[in-house]
Amino acid sequence: MSVLDFDLSDRGFWAKPMTEREEAFERLRSLRAPAFFEEMEMSYAPKGPGYYALVKHADILEASRNPEVFCSGDGGATNIPDMPAEFAEYFGSMINMDDPRHARLRRIVSRAFTPKMIKQFEADVEAAAVGIVDDLVAKGSGCDFVTEVAARLPLKIICDMMGIPERDYQFVFDRSNLILGGFDPEYTGGDLEQLAEKLLNAGMELQQLVQDLAAHRADHPTNDLTSSLVNANIDGERLTMQELGSFFILLVVAGNETTRNAISYGLRLLTKNPDQRALWLADVDGRAPGAVEEIVRLASPVNYMRRKVTRDFEMNGHLYREGLKVVLFYWAANRDEAVFRDPLSFDITRHPNPHVGYGGPGPHFCLGAHLARREITVMFRELLRRVPNIEGGRPDRLHSSFINGIKHMECTF
Repeated sequence: MSVLDFDLSDRGFWAKPMTEREEAFERLRSLRAPAFFEEMEMSYAPKGPGYYALVKHADILEASRNPEVFCSGDGGATNIPDMPAEFAEYFGSMINMDDPRHARLRRIVSRAFTPKMIKQFEADVEAAAVGIVDDLVAKGSGCDFVTEVAARLPLKIICDMMGIPERDYQFVFDRSNLILGGFDPEYTGGDLEQLAEKLLNAGMELQQLVQDLAAHRADHPTNDLTSSLVNANIDGERLTMQELGSFFILLVVAGNETTRNAISYGLRLLTKNPDQRALWLADVDGRAPGAVEEIVRLASPVNYMRRKVTRDFEMNGHLYREGLKVVLFYWAANRDEAVFRDPLSFDITRHPNPHVGYGGPGPHFCLGAHLARREITVMFRELLRRVPNIEGGRPDRLHSSFINGIKHMECTF
């Protein structure tokens, strides 16, 4: 470990220029065994035993295929420190669970995310994208692409799916920003001592919003997802109000933040690669599937998920001891030279493209992948057809190790 002059647990690492971080992960992938890092001190969680950084594509695939060994439920998957008990009420969604609890919840909610169900939302996605580009064109050149374009589409679709009224869009947007704000002072204020309280308050407010709506929908159902979930009875199983609230937080955070980051990063990629823009413009619909997958690969909207080792286990020549943690860095795996030719290049014709931008194989593969692909596809179809010369400026990234996405980026056209 002495050969490394950087620390993935250091908050400062995630504020370094992207090229420096790419070089750091390239060095990690070149090591014979996964590097081990100490956990950082947190005011709201005890310091844990440390973690191995899984940065190779093969390691992440293998760990994802063995959820009984690399578990999500012991301390949570979305944070490296163990999740305190008081956080579980709001953030203890199925992404932070193992089977059989995980399978039960996924079985109940998955019926809303099948390709057939997503197809029913296609007209809504297209109409929303048209309206967003209408507003963009009306404003003329120059705006924050993230807040005015990329964030609006997934936010509206998720809220509309759940039956959240338009007057609450900004409320949901602000709380989800805070929850994923990491150490970014723009969202969390920069005071780490108050961070836990702010996270809990944001979770409580989002949960209360959907629980109030669910209580009404229980007696006055409509065709929205909240009505379906609160009244769902699958083989005698129903969601509790707490489970519904946690699922909503997962949905607005994962479904909103990740897709907006992919759309934002996609524009930046097209700006830096005019040859790929020209190729996509020559066949907007035909090139879309490959382009969307390549955007997701390079954007890797969720940087990592954490797992805890349940028993001694040898994987790809390395022994992992019971009780230690591993962090699956999807962003690094999607740049693995052993899998992707010229991995830092943006190539919309790349095939095959076995990225892990939606997570690895196994029970925790992203439930909303179909919807995310659809939203990204429709948004770029509108942009390329109506403002084909739009460009994204220098991105302002979120200071976070979990979702290191783009929070602001000026666009011109």
